[in-house]
Amino acid sequence: MDWGMKNRLEQLIPNGKCFFLPIDHGYFQGPTRCLEKPGETIKPLLEFCDGLFVSRGVLRACVDPQNTKPIILRVSGGTSMVGKDLANEAVTTSIAEIIRLNASAVGISVFVGSDYEHQTLLNLAKLVNECEDYGIPVMAVTAVGKELEKRDARYLGLACRIAAELGARIVKTYWCKEDFDKVVAGCPVPVVIAGGPKCETELEVLEFVYDGMQKGAIGINLGRNVWQSSHPVAMARALRAIIHENASVKKAQQIFQDEAKRTLKK
Repeated sequence: MDWGMKNRLEQLIPNGKCFFLPIDHGYFQGPTRCLEKPGETIKPLLEFCDGLFVSRGVLRACVDPQNTKPIILRVSGGTSMVGKDLANEAVTTSIAEIIRLNASAVGISVFVGSDYEHQTLLNLAKLVNECEDYGIPVMAVTAVGKELEKRDARYLGLACRIAAELGARIVKTYWCKEDFDKVVAGCPVPVVIAGGPKCETELEVLEFVYDGMQKGAIGINLGRNVWQSSHPVAMARALRAIIHENASVKKAQQIFQDEAKRTLKK
């Protein structure tokens, strides 16, 4: 691994752990709740995250160029929630654009088991071929589209391993209650946990993140469960404690409650 690749990964994953904050949802969902004005949403949260996962349009229009957080650029798309199939994606961003925007990494979705499996896996392979020449790490996102029932260990383990085999430096995947440790163990590159749909309670989020970290994940890529929380800053602070301070669920919940109370007093 050359110096540039090592340097970018060290910035994104300090001390081997990471908290990525995704705000790329609009690329297929449109103006998602709490992301109508992405720049305002992320302002109080940036100090807690290690990287921002964002599309080029929102990066240019909404993210302060003085932001010092590493950027993970979303580079796949071409579908929407109202279309026939979310899996029918292509690479949307050139390597020249990736370099011009000073991205520390790029993220691309793969849809294993879908009608577009071959297409999206080749998208990943071709992107890796281009990005490796410039020392830019590729994060593969094991997406499942609207078919959330696919999120079991057998499927996730298959998708993660294939993404790693094709050259992804990091794999983002869903947490599953049973055998998540096997998903991680079968993937030879670092695994970060995706957030998925909004959870019912903050405790539920803290519990699955803690469990995933205990079972080998190096961090998280959570969006909705942070910025759609009733107390986003408190949630971000609590999650950072689990990831970077090895806090227990009980300790993280206390951090959340204390920060929420402090915010309400302002």
